Amino acid sequence: MRRRWRVAGVLAALTLLLTAPLPAVAREEPAAPAQAPVTVPALTDWTPAAGSYRFERGARLVADGASERRVAGTLAGDLRDAGHGTVPVVPGGARTGDIVIDIRPDRASLGAEGYELSAGKRLSVTAATETGAFYGTRTLLQLLARGDRVPAGRTVDIPRYKERGVGVCACYIHVSLPWLENLVREMAYNKLNQLLLELKVKSDAHPEANTWGYYTKDEIRGLVALGKRYHVEIIPEINSPGHMDPWIENRPDLQLTDSDGNKQPSRLDITRPEALAYYTSLIDEYAQVFASTSWHMGADEYMLGSDFAKYPQILKYAQDRYGPGATPQDAFIDFVNRVHAHAADKGKRLRIWNDGLTGANTVPVTAGTTVEHWLNVATKPSRLRAQGYPLMNAAYALYLVRGGFHSDTKGLYDQSWDPRSFEGERLATSDGITGAKISLWPDNGRGETENEVAVALWPALRHIAQATWGDPHPDSTYAAFTARGTAVGHAPGRRDLTRVPVADGAYTFRTRGRTFDAEVARTADGHVTVRTAEGCLEIRGGKLTLNVPLQPGVEAAPQVCDPRNTLQRWQLEPAAVGYRLVNAITRMPVGVTDDGRLAQYPPDQRTPAVWRLSA
Repeated sequence: MRRRWRVAGVLAALTLLLTAPLPAVAREEPAAPAQAPVTVPALTDWTPAAGSYRFERGARLVADGASERRVAGTLAGDLRDAGHGTVPVVPGGARTGDIVIDIRPDRASLGAEGYELSAGKRLSVTAATETGAFYGTRTLLQLLARGDRVPAGRTVDIPRYKERGVGVCACYIHVSLPWLENLVREMAYNKLNQLLLELKVKSDAHPEANTWGYYTKDEIRGLVALGKRYHVEIIPEINSPGHMDPWIENRPDLQLTDSDGNKQPSRLDITRPEALAYYTSLIDEYAQVFASTSWHMGADEYMLGSDFAKYPQILKYAQDRYGPGATPQDAFIDFVNRVHAHAADKGKRLRIWNDGLTGANTVPVTAGTTVEHWLNVATKPSRLRAQGYPLMNAAYALYLVRGGFHSDTKGLYDQSWDPRSFEGERLATSDGITGAKISLWPDNGRGETENEVAVALWPALRHIAQATWGDPHPDSTYAAFTARGTAVGHAPGRRDLTRVPVADGAYTFRTRGRTFDAEVARTADGHVTVRTAEGCLEIRGGKLTLNVPLQPGVEAAPQVCDPRNTLQRWQLEPAAVGYRLVNAITRMPVGVTDDGRLAQYPPDQRTPAVWRLSA
């Protein structure tokens, strides 16, 4: 996790989707060349024809091979979720009104993710790969979002960039699984293919590191399976050797010690062989649940707020290993390269952030390491590209920080931003650029709820999808572009996490060991407040992490009501015979202690209380 607000001051002033209602936008119809149907990303190649395709009862999904059937099976479920009824998947010849899925490896010109869509008396999606065919079905779903008729015509649609992504730091705080599942569906609907997740998986090998908010291995397996079905690669990150405090706060033996004898809980001591062994054991444990071919180690801000001079053992390590001309930075690069070797041995490609590559090193980063560029430092993107490193644009301009900086999506659209525009340098060509992503950071974890993050994320996600797939400026105005997004709507199967299952009013809350009366009122972001005679229920106390009380056992008690206080917002999560009361920020349900107090606990540590509500 990078507390990027500390470095924001060095950057120029730059001018979170899933759970929130669509934002109000001007009802300006987007214009598209040759009257192409409205989609996101926009279709840049559309040849119209006379007539239209009509989807109606009796339509079938025609799919012969195993790959075609997988694509058709996912499409059938999405059509049902979108309200189009049950559509059977069948082999054999197509008839009028059918949808044909055809994967032809000989169509190499379509590439790994491109497709051809033709609409007439029937509709067909043709691709060289299963992924390409899947993306063709996303376009089909968007076309049907406006009705059952699709104008006749043909398009060949191929992405400009290989990596089109979103990064989410659930690295200290916990982001709910339904929110992440919505994100996967929305990404796929807009043809984004890479989700970076910096998070903690509950460890069997290192139980001392299991501080909240972790995810269980079964939860991650389910999320990865959803990503596989929707062709979104989920890449895990454990940031190192800086920002390691979620993992080593209870391991002082691995913490870097400064020249005054002070332990640094966020910094791994890269001079100790035990440090590498510990970190690589986490990689191996994550490999049990993540199926990605990449590993992200972070490698940013190791000396944030300090410098190598405070740690003379690092220079000694570098000189002992690389000779008297070595620098402390060489020890840092050495650690990165050793992680690279371990990941490569496991069949995974390494990814790092760029800011640690200051040019002060004599040892080069191992070839093939993907560099994700977010910060303007001495080593420019052009130099990294000239050195042969795959380069991804993860610019600070694309950030959405809880309670802080939000990307100026309108400004980026108006200037036709594309992945060649890095912090501090714009490249003339896209050669060597893998793509771009937006990034969500929880520097002030209570600054916004998940539902509020979603509102900001909605336009940013659409924009990065457009800028990485096709023409970055398909419509003459930003209002027309946002109208395009409104027209295609949300992904089928998305859950409305702003829905409150009970009406506002007075209720008695009952569970084993505790009863209390409270007024329940919906908040603007789709949560509720729980107001007792003494005040509004709030999580308060214990150690704060990113301004959030994340300790298990912290009390939920009445406080002076404050509509701005996100720790007073709750989710009533339906259970078998009632509701679980989950804090909107800490994401822990409230239970009853042995002495009758209300307190938060991770759901796998203590069975959550189920509250029966009576009016």
